[in-house]
Order: sequence, then C-alpha cells, then structure tokens
Amino acid sequence: MSRPAPSAEGSPRAEAPRGTVAAEASPLLGAALDLTANLELEAVLEGFVLSAARLTGATYSAIGVLDNRGETSTFVQHGVTPETARLLGRPPRGHGLLGAIPADDYLLLDDLAEHPSFRGWPEHHPRMRSFLGVPVRVHEQVYGRLYLADKPGGFTRADAEAMEQLAGAAAIAVENARLYTAARDRERWVAVSQEITTTLLEGTEEEEALAMIAARVREVARADAALIVLPSVGGTWVCEIADGVGAQDVVGAVFPPEGRAMTVLANGTGMIVDSLSRARSMRVPALGRYGPALYAPMVARGTGAGVLILLRLQGEPEFTGTELTMAEAVAAQAALALELASARHAQDVASLLDERQRISRDLHDLAIQQLFATGMQLESARAQVVGAGGDLGWLSTVLEDGLTSVDESVRQIRSIVHSLREPDTAVSLVERLRRETSLARTGLGFAPSLVIDVDGQDLGSEAEEEHLVDAVDNRVDADIADDVVAVVREGLANAARHARSSSVQVRVSVHGAGPAGRVAIEVEDDGAGVDPGSTRRSGLDNLAVRARRHRGTFSLGTTTSGQGSLLAWQVPLT
Repeated sequence: MSRPAPSAEGSPRAEAPRGTVAAEASPLLGAALDLTANLELEAVLEGFVLSAARLTGATYSAIGVLDNRGETSTFVQHGVTPETARLLGRPPRGHGLLGAIPADDYLLLDDLAEHPSFRGWPEHHPRMRSFLGVPVRVHEQVYGRLYLADKPGGFTRADAEAMEQLAGAAAIAVENARLYTAARDRERWVAVSQEITTTLLEGTEEEEALAMIAARVREVARADAALIVLPSVGGTWVCEIADGVGAQDVVGAVFPPEGRAMTVLANGTGMIVDSLSRARSMRVPALGRYGPALYAPMVARGTGAGVLILLRLQGEPEFTGTELTMAEAVAAQAALALELASARHAQDVASLLDERQRISRDLHDLAIQQLFATGMQLESARAQVVGAGGDLGWLSTVLEDGLTSVDESVRQIRSIVHSLREPDTAVSLVERLRRETSLARTGLGFAPSLVIDVDGQDLGSEAEEEHLVDAVDNRVDADIADDVVAVVREGLANAARHARSSSVQVRVSVHGAGPAGRVAIEVEDDGAGVDPGSTRRSGLDNLAVRARRHRGTFSLGTTTSGQGSLLAWQVPLT
C-alpha cells in the first residue's frame, strides 16, 4: 500500500484538509461528466489525461493501456512536446516504476528516482520528480494506468483520491466507448457479410469473390493484411488470396500441417495470436513482419473449405474476442456461400447441357430427317429425268447440285449436333482433364493433383507444354479421349463419395503411338480403401465396359502401401 507516502524529510505527509476534496468536487464532477458523455475511445483517453493534469496541476500526465501480457498497447500523454516524443520513439512498456503501481491502490512519491523499481531515465526523457500513479479498472481488471508527474509542491492524498474517482469515471467512459464501438463494428461486419453473400450468389467468379472477401474483411477489421488459405495440390494448403501490406510476399506461401492455420481448421474454432513476431519458430517466414493475428476457419456443413487470416503490423493493438466471433461468422458464411455458388454453377452447367441436348435432338430428328426426305425426292426426280431421255441435261445438272447441297447440309448439321453433344471436343484433352480435376475440388474439399506424361516426359514447363499437348491430341483419337475424360471423372467422383481421403492423385500416361501405343490412367487416394459394399457398382461397370470396348483392362484395388485405393485403366491407342 502506498497511501502514507513519505515526504522529502521522511515523515508521513499530513492529512489533506477536509475542504480540499469538497473544493475540487465541482471541477471533478464536470470532468467526469465530460468523460462519460464521449463515445469515442481515443477522445475519452485524451480527455482523461488532460483533465487529470488540470485537476492536479501536474506538468505531465499519461495513460498506458495494457494488453493481456501487462504491457502497454496504447499510450496517450500530455505535457511532452511532439519533438521530444519523436526523439523518445517507442512509448514505455509499463515495466519498472510504472509496473509497480498496485492493481487496487495508488502510488504516491515525492521523488520517483528514489523508488527501488526506478530503472533510470531513457535518453531525451525529461527529468521528473514528484509522481502519482493510479490504476484504471474496468470490470475488476486493470485496463490501464494513469501516470502524473511534476506537480509544483508535490501531489497530495487528496489528489490521489480525486484521481481514483476520475479513474472510475474514465472506466465507465471506456466501457461505454467499447460498447458503442462494438455495436458499430457489428453493423459493419453484418453489412460485409450481406455483401459477400450477395456477390457470391450473383454468380461472381470464385477468385474474384475471394479477393473481395479478403479486401472487405480486412477493412472492417482494421487489419493491415488479410489472407485466405485454400487446399492445393498434394494435400497442401497454400495462401491463394492476399490483400493489404505485404500481400505479394505471402501469396503462394505453403502452410504446414502442424501450424496454427491447420489446427484452427481441424478444431473448427478460431484463434487469436498476440504477436507472430514473438513466435519461437516461424514456419511461414513471410508472416514474420506481422504482429497480432486472427485465424478464422471457413467451414460449411462440417467440411473445411479454407482459413481466413487477419494480420496487423507489429506494435498494433491485438484483435479482440468480439472481432474473432464476427470473423468466424463471416468466414463460415463465406464458405457456405461459396458452396452454394458452386452448386448453382453446376446447376447452370447442367441446364446448359440439357439445352444443348434438346437442340441436338431437334436438329437430328427434324432438320436432318427433312433433308433426307428432300434428298430422296431429288434423287427420284433425277432418275426419272435420266430415264425419260431427251435434251434435259441442264435439269439433271440442277438436280445433281441440289443433291450435293443436301449432302453437305447433312454433314454440317451432324457436325453441329456432335459439337453440341460433346462441347469439349474443340478443347485439347489435356485441358479437359485439367478441368475435371478443377471441378472435383468442390466434392473432395481440396484440389487433386494431376500428372500427365508423354513417353515419360511430364507436362511441366511452358516451353514443352504446347508440343506435348499436341502430341497427346495427335496420338489419342476422339473416341478414346472421351473415355479417358469419363474414367478420370468417375475415379474422382468415387474418391469424393467413398474414400474419405485427404489427397488424390491422377496420373495419365501416353506411351508410343498407333496399335503399339497405350494410354494408362491411375487414380490413387489415401483414404479408407476399397469398400465393395459402398462403392457404386454401376460406375465401376461402366469403366470396365469402356476398357473392354478398346480391348483394354480395368481394375480397382488397394494401394501397395495398404492404405487407400488405386483405380487403374489402360487401353491401346488403336
């Protein structure tokens, strides 16, 4: 306890006259009312230190707001010139003498340099003598500490008691400002959530929508950077979207399976980190520049779709529990909206394919049949002209040209019908396979890997890409290419339905050409393995039929490691 503070002579300071507090009651009440009438936290803190200096006559006053480690996170002062503050640089951390202020009492000193906890003056710091420190408590927790220094004649117990009362009023004002800020932030979070849902359901492309989510959430959370980590090749998780400070340095960063992001995703609950810069080991080096962090899982119906990470630079305030709650809600809603948007896109594609089928049926059943009938009539007329003899060569020529036009029209319509029924025929086989693995991401919850090789040479660098893509199309005819796409599609669908895997790899190999060549497909997962009771037999029978039709082979079994399943399909290039 520090109430009976010693005087300069070492004797206890005399009790302040009873009239002192009464005389100051009116200014103190006015200052308290001014504080509690303000709803902006920054203005509350500035008004608090200014009122404390005016009421006590202190030359210097300041409040240090504490974080959950007991260190200063916000420092507001009065009396030190801006130039001196600039020279001092970082504000005090709240240790030493400042840390000696009791949690439930005040610290009153005639000469602060004589206190055992005094650690000396920082360079450029003005010299001070008398000192008064008072805790500011909000909900029985020390929110911050009020520091007063250099009052002519020294501080009195009346000053200390008045500051305790003012600190109580400041605590109420801080709480009111917190509630007001929380309500305002909640409105902003709700508005962002609605904007995200509307944008996704309007049919915005996924990448564009994710970029918008990162930008808007970063803004509403007052973060310096926002990241979205998504599943990638080989079971890895990578930062695909980033917005804010250092965004370009973080995009593409791989997040380890034992890191915070994956822990949050596995547990389904968010996490607040006081400072990444204090981490003993930095598994993602690109995050080393940041301080406070917030992790929110993007989970829809129990399936993790990604992780939203908000970051602030070192020295910035930590994220609050309220911000975590709102970020979790927005992340979950974004995950659900993405899933709904994906389903809507699939429905649109299905509708488009249905319309293609209807048009192709109409062309086949109506237009072609009418052309056939017309052709038969022209053929009959030509035969009659030839049989009649006479000089009707010009008419025979006209009929012959008409028959040629009918045949050409039939060929063109058949080509249109084929393109409508198989809209992918104009696209390379490699691109069609890449599209299948990309679409499978929704069902699997992660992106499967795709490896394509021609005679043992993988499609990798751009310099080799075009040559190898052409080689695949030249060697694999259209009929086999359609079956290759169907096999890969069925293999990925089977893994999504039954495997419960964390990674799926598709390997397509083209070796040789002609009857001696072959195309082989393997779809391997690390899931639960083959379950004959749950595996969809119709799909597997379909793959077997496709293999037999080309005199090839098909099998579905367990991988050599004994975990997961391996689908193998192979046919000759005839």
